[in-house]
Amino acid sequence: MKKHITKALLGLAMATLAGVTGAAEWPTQPIRMVVPYPPGGATDFSARVYAEQLGKILNQPIVVENKAGAAGEIGAQSVATTKADGYTVLLGALGSLAINSLLPSKQQQYQFPDAFHGVSLATSTPLAIVVRSDLPVKNVKDLIELAKKKEGALSYGSAGYGSSQHMVGEKFQLATGTKLLHVPYKGSGPALTDLIGGQVDLVFDTMPTLMGHVNNPKLRFIAVTTAERSPSLPDVPTLKEQGIDDFDVSTRYVLLAPRGTPSDVVERLSQAMKQAATDAKLQESMKGQGAAAVPTSPGETDKALRDEIAIWADVVKNANLK
Repeated sequence: MKKHITKALLGLAMATLAGVTGAAEWPTQPIRMVVPYPPGGATDFSARVYAEQLGKILNQPIVVENKAGAAGEIGAQSVATTKADGYTVLLGALGSLAINSLLPSKQQQYQFPDAFHGVSLATSTPLAIVVRSDLPVKNVKDLIELAKKKEGALSYGSAGYGSSQHMVGEKFQLATGTKLLHVPYKGSGPALTDLIGGQVDLVFDTMPTLMGHVNNPKLRFIAVTTAERSPSLPDVPTLKEQGIDDFDVSTRYVLLAPRGTPSDVVERLSQAMKQAATDAKLQESMKGQGAAAVPTSPGETDKALRDEIAIWADVVKNANLK
């Protein structure tokens, strides 16, 4: 009897040691970071800035892969359904991921947030309202008046149906009693290109996407969506300053791992994100794009996922989105 117990205990000890050894060895190969949008947008910016630092901390290359489509759903689904071994992660827009859970397509094969482990928040950034400069709009009051005059013909581009940019546009319409024409794209980059080209009239977009165009003569920045002005755009007033009360919206980007990823790997990734966020070069890059690094623990991240769903549920309901 003692012999059998001894063998059982020895087997358990060896299995435990093997698990610890395996976790200690991670990572032993490059890590793929999927961005569910095209290159050039704010999510892509956040991913590449963090990937550079994470690669140094983890001593393995972090390969950023853009997998765009369906407002981020295609890329998210590819990660949710992949092997949960810590070698494939998702860096996505938290708002878009939450909104996709409220407006799932028929092709969606995962449940958010249940299909993921929260690793860490990455970046937070205000959005700005930007119009093409030949539009007779100098401020939010002008925009509201023109939108009401045009009765649904004034168009705004977004990163896709259900994206954060789309939903902020819907929230703006609910707050101002206006009706705009939504034009969805596969990402912020294409939407901004068409705004500059005059194919759409305005965008509600994130600072990293827009900061390179602050001095573009074809664009005019008329408001930011947060309660306070952005230090990167100190001369651009908030919506609240222009008479739109209770409007405080920012976009946050989050690092997620597939459900089933070992908890010690998730924790190590989270700690690496916190370490990366302290890097002076990363902080300077964020500041230059009107963003801030906001790393969190896995538990705090999981709470943020569920809170974000609650934030947008009312907009989906009141705007009657399908």
